[in-house]
Amino acid sequence: MAGLKLKTHSGASKRLSRTGSGKLRRRKAGKRHILTSKARDRKRRLKGTAPVDRTMTMSVNRLLPYDK
Repeated sequence: MAGLKLKTHSGASKRLSRTGSGKLRRRKAGKRHILTSKARDRKRRLKGTAPVDRTMTMSVNRLLPYDK
């Protein structure tokens, strides 16, 4: 008989993605609203994605059990 299946955390699956090598990527915070008061170079720095910190990868991997 098969073991129990684990549920994927739906919020984490919407916010995080994996690279080809298996590392986790996240979007940068701070580029959602009140953008007129933020400098142009600051907004440019906030674009794109960033790797998830290695201190957080173990807990995030628990939220995404089947995300390979």
